[in-house]
Amino acid sequence: MTKKTLTRRKLIKSGALASIGGYLYLNSSPARAMNAMSASQTGKSRVVLIRDKDLLQGYNKPDPGRIQSMLDRALLALTGKDDIMDAWKGILKPDDILGIKTNVWSHLPTPSELEQAIKKRALEVGIQEKNIGIKDRGITNDDIFQNSTALINTRPLRSHAWSGVGSLIKNYIMFIPNPASLHGDSCADLATLWKLPVVEGKTRLNVLVMLNPLFHGVGRHHFSKKYTWEYNGLLVGFDPVAVDAIGIRILQARRKEYFGEDRPLNPPAKHIFLADTRHKLGTADPDKIELVKLGWQENCLI
Repeated sequence: MTKKTLTRRKLIKSGALASIGGYLYLNSSPARAMNAMSASQTGKSRVVLIRDKDLLQGYNKPDPGRIQSMLDRALLALTGKDDIMDAWKGILKPDDILGIKTNVWSHLPTPSELEQAIKKRALEVGIQEKNIGIKDRGITNDDIFQNSTALINTRPLRSHAWSGVGSLIKNYIMFIPNPASLHGDSCADLATLWKLPVVEGKTRLNVLVMLNPLFHGVGRHHFSKKYTWEYNGLLVGFDPVAVDAIGIRILQARRKEYFGEDRPLNPPAKHIFLADTRHKLGTADPDKIELVKLGWQENCLI
């Protein structure tokens, strides 16, 4: 999709961005820029939910063109930019060393089509291919991730036996050599990962994949496709806590819909809320989150 066909102005004309008030602008410092762009003019963390009912070509397999369009539309809504390449150039620079942190869990990995959509825009920004890495495991010994100046964090949402859910905050657990060291107390302190020197201040975008979320399971290696559903969405934001907080609300709503009653996650996903209250990484308070919904709205659950 070209710059001329995808602009914020056209989205406004279609009514898709009617709920967004005003523009957000970047300054010359990526760290200051991310802080500025993580909140709307209302002072709330902005999270964009975008869905496409025709997205999937198979289980967890999106149409490449549609997933690219969804990612771009979400970024326009998030940044308030008019032009898609202006939006991408606002969060990435040609001299960046970019690590795209994904997830390779065999039952529900980050779709390769999304990985390539992110990489495509990074190349168009001007980042050299040799300076772009896409990886989950082994990043403690990976030159690109260890020397990165920018990170993009993306993974599917799923229930998890140790932390309640596997989502964006937890996705950085592979930055430490002993992930099990953070498994205590239902992984309560996963937010400490974001204070590591190799991570802190580098994350430019968070994309929580909501194509076929896993909403229930029992046991360490649980997986049953019957506990997934076609939600066909992405949650995108600069604040990983806010994005995760929206994701878990959708997951809990699906559990209530499926089981016919409120059934809390076991164990509870306390790390998301402690990332806010204990570690000050972002906001999990729904009253401090501005949710912008684009695209397909049927059975949105939030």
